[in-house]
Amino acid sequence: MNLRHLAHGALAASLLALAVPATEARTFRSADIHPTDYPTVEAVRYMSDRLEALSGGEFDIRVYYGRQLGEERDTVEQTVFGAIDINRINIPVLNNVVTETNVLSLPFIFRSVEHRDKVLRGPIGREILDAMAPYGLVGLAFYDSGVRSFYTPDTAIRTPEDMTGLRIRVQNSDVAVAMVEDLGGNATPMEFGQVYEALRNGTIDGAENNWPSYSSTRHFEVARVYSLTQHSMVPEALVMSKLTWDKLTPEQQGWVRQAAEESIDEMRRLWDLRVADARERIIAAGNTIVDDIDKTPFIEAVQPVYEKHASDPVLADLVRRIQETPDD
Repeated sequence: MNLRHLAHGALAASLLALAVPATEARTFRSADIHPTDYPTVEAVRYMSDRLEALSGGEFDIRVYYGRQLGEERDTVEQTVFGAIDINRINIPVLNNVVTETNVLSLPFIFRSVEHRDKVLRGPIGREILDAMAPYGLVGLAFYDSGVRSFYTPDTAIRTPEDMTGLRIRVQNSDVAVAMVEDLGGNATPMEFGQVYEALRNGTIDGAENNWPSYSSTRHFEVARVYSLTQHSMVPEALVMSKLTWDKLTPEQQGWVRQAAEESIDEMRRLWDLRVADARERIIAAGNTIVDDIDKTPFIEAVQPVYEKHASDPVLADLVRRIQETPDD
C-alpha cells in the first residue's frame, strides 16, 4: 500500500466529483476489524448517536465491524478513495506513511496512562492527527489500545537480562522487532492467531500484549507468568476520508469533530471495564503477576530504537516534547 500515490491519484479525483453533496442527509460508512461488542466499535456507535443529535438527524454512522469491509490495510485504501467514510486504524498500519505516527510506537515513550492521555488529547496529539491530511485522511481522535507487557510460560521478566535468548512473538513491526532484540530477546513476528499453539508447543518462549488480549485469546492458559513491563501504549486512530470531509460545511465538520471527541471517553469507559474483567479472570486463574519491575534498565536498553526510528529532526522534536510533557 502506498498512500502517497493513492491520495493524489486520478481515482480519488473522480470519486470526489461523484460524491454525495454535503447538503443531503447521509449515513457514513465506518470500518473496524474488531467484533461487534469491542470498545472501539461501541464508541463509534456512540459517536453516531451524538452526531445524529448534533446534526438534527442529518448525519449518522453505520459501523461495519468484524472485517466486513476487509483487513485494515484494505480499508485504509478504501478510506482514502472515499468508499469508506470513517475508519478505526491501528497506528502501526500508518507508520510507513505518516512519519509522525512512528513516535507513538516507540517503547516507553509514555511514562504512564495519564501521561499518554495528556499527550494524545493535547496539542501534540492534534499535530500528529493533522499530519495525516496530506495522505487523504483526516485524524479525528485517538482511542485506547491498552498497555502491552510480556508474558511467558514460566520466566519472570524483571530485567532485560531475563529476556536473553527468549523467542518473543511480536507484531510485524520494525520498531517491535528492534525493541525485543535490543532487550536481548529473539524477536519472532507471527500472525496473532498462531500464538496460542506456538506458546503451547514451545515454538516461542513468550509474547506481549494487553490484559484483555492476554485473557480473551486464552494465552494465559499456556503462558502463566505476566510481567508488567508496560513497554508499549500505542493508541489507535479514528480517521475520516478527506474526500468525505471536504464536502462538509465548517458547521458539519464541527459536529463530526465534537461527536468524535465525545466518543473518546465512552471508548475509555468500556475499555477500562474490559481491562478490569480480564485482570480479575487472570488473577483468579492463579497466574503469576510480576509487578516489582524497575523500568530504567529497559528504557536504557532500547535507546538504539530511538536512534534508528526517531532520528529525523521532526520526530526527535516530537519525542523531546512528549518526554517534557508532565503527567498531570
